[in-house]
Amino acid sequence: MTLRMRLQPEAIGSGMTSQRVRDRLVDRLRDNGIRDERVLNAIRTVPRHLFVDEALATRAYEDTALPIGHGQTISQPWVVAKMTEALLESEPKKVLEIGTGSGYQAAVLAALGLEVHTVERIGELLRTARKRFRQLGMNVRSKHDDGRIGWPENGPFDAIIVTAAAPALVDALTGQLAANGTLIAPVGGAGSQSLLKLSKDADGNVTQQTLAPVVFVPLLSGMVD
Repeated sequence: MTLRMRLQPEAIGSGMTSQRVRDRLVDRLRDNGIRDERVLNAIRTVPRHLFVDEALATRAYEDTALPIGHGQTISQPWVVAKMTEALLESEPKKVLEIGTGSGYQAAVLAALGLEVHTVERIGELLRTARKRFRQLGMNVRSKHDDGRIGWPENGPFDAIIVTAAAPALVDALTGQLAANGTLIAPVGGAGSQSLLKLSKDADGNVTQQTLAPVVFVPLLSGMVD
């Protein structure tokens, strides 16, 4: 996989959004257990400061979640890296993301050369994310819809990544996972969530692994303009 991105001057950054600051973030992620150099290089390259409000740009390379409006957040970089690293273990080509949000997770996947399909229930967030994808020259397929139903007409997918937490894995999503595929999702309630990795073998049998404790916004049904 190779990084695919077109960087304009505003994406290169300066000061607290400079490449030196991004490199320090990557060093922290490596120190905290992220080993896949493809993932680290994507985090180093994708300009996270473009995926938050301008007022928060100087905090973009802190290893923390940040608000993006509508009660949603851009995930902590370590969590993005951990989910991406786990997803890449099965060497996927076609990925479904549930919960576009700011667009940052989808951008990291697209920068790795993956075919990314992403679904977002909040229209305003999706419109803003699409502008960011165009700004970076990324061909990310996106849809305004209820993420709990996935994107069945474009499935099956080699991998599925869910960026909001449900009390249990959603059957409609696991059903869209291809044989030998991987699904990464946070599962649990507001007080206790775990990041799970579900693997499906060639016969359709599934195994499940707990990766880490996490905190995500809830996976809601319906659509908002």
